[in-house]
Order: sequence, then C-alpha cells, then structure tokens
Amino acid sequence: MISIGITSASLPAKKRILTVCVTLFLEKGYRRTTLAEIIEKADVSYSTFQNIFRAKDGVLTELVAFMFSNQFAMARSAAGAQLPPVYIYAVETAIQMTLTELNENLREIYIEAYTQKEASDYIFRETAKELQQIFGPYLPGRTARDFYDMEIGSASIMRGYMAHPCDAELTLEKKLRLFFCMSLRAYRVPEDELEQVIRFVEGLDIRTIAERVMHALFEALAMRFEFSLQGITETEEHK
Repeated sequence: MISIGITSASLPAKKRILTVCVTLFLEKGYRRTTLAEIIEKADVSYSTFQNIFRAKDGVLTELVAFMFSNQFAMARSAAGAQLPPVYIYAVETAIQMTLTELNENLREIYIEAYTQKEASDYIFRETAKELQQIFGPYLPGRTARDFYDMEIGSASIMRGYMAHPCDAELTLEKKLRLFFCMSLRAYRVPEDELEQVIRFVEGLDIRTIAERVMHALFEALAMRFEFSLQGITETEEHK
C-alpha cells in the first residue's frame, strides 16, 4: 500500500491532471481509477480533460514515457555500466518483470502500457532503438523497421509473463529464464552466450535491485508530478 499526498493545489490543468492520475494509479490501480474521479480531484471540466488528453489512455502514454526513460537509466546504474550491451538488456528486462511481482498496481500499469495502442506504440518505438544497437551485430542487415517488428513479438511475450503472477510452479527465476531463451534466441544470440547471460542474471539479487529501482522511480514520479510519498511499505509478496 502506498500513501500519497498532493502538495500543490494550484498547478496548471495538465499538471494537475497528471498529478492526480499518478496518485490514483499508484494508490488504487489504473482500471479502478475512473475518469469522473480524475476530473473531480483535478478540478477540471470534462472538456478541458478531453482537450488535453482525449482519454485516460492519453495520460497513461505520458506517464509511460516518463517511467520508461527513467527506469532504463536506473537499471543501467543498478546493473553496472561496464557490462556488454546484451547483459544490460537482460538486466533491464529482468528488473521490469520483477517490478510487476513487487507491486500489483505497478503490474497493472505495465500491463495496460503494453496493451493500450498509443502507449504500446511508444514502447515499441523506443525499445526498438535500443534493440538495434544491442542486437544489430547479431543480425547484420536488419533495419530499424525490422527491430520494431521484432519488438512487437518480444513485448507480447513480456506482457504475457507480466500478466501471469508467479506461483509455486512458475517462479520468477523460471519466468526470466523462459523469457530470455525465447527473446535472445530470436535476436540470434549464440547458445553459449545466452546461457552466460542467464546465469549472470540468476546470480544477481534481482528482487533487491528491483526494489531499489521501484523506490527511485516513485521518488522521481513524486518530484516530477509534485506529490509527496508519505510512506511506502514493504512489498506485498516475495515469491
């Protein structure tokens, strides 16, 4: 459970809407947050909201852009900048998938981000740029569009695993190994290197790293959208 308080009631309409949405999405989840609730708490008219964001998924896209740009930087910092690019990719995706096991409202935000067209298009475009830099040497001749198209597939695998919570049979470690086997093979990473990457990630305390990233992400959101984190308790489950 996250207790959040808004610190400024006199922000411009767009900032006010974003502040309220971030607060509500983290407190109660994306789906349970209604448009009527957003409009009331942000003290704006329906037409004002529509003119700025069109719909709730418009807010999600802006939030996703902020979260993804920050989480990638945080993941690199947590993993260590000296790692080869394929290791950075593995750590980034492992952190992202682990985040959804630590906080159910974050899980819902990520699932919606990979589902809603506008937000998912943003993710595909930005991730495809990284994929071309990382996996270009394994796939010579592939174009930026090729990597965009491949990202649609690997993102679908990511979303599927995010949407299925870990249990006694599908542990986090098993989930990550399955994802890496499918995604890294698709990007033509040799089998011996693939196994080295998986073993590297398995040697990390990925839950602790993800918790640090989650807290840093919440703090970045609080600074950007001007609310205060009055307390973040321990994660709900340790699977």
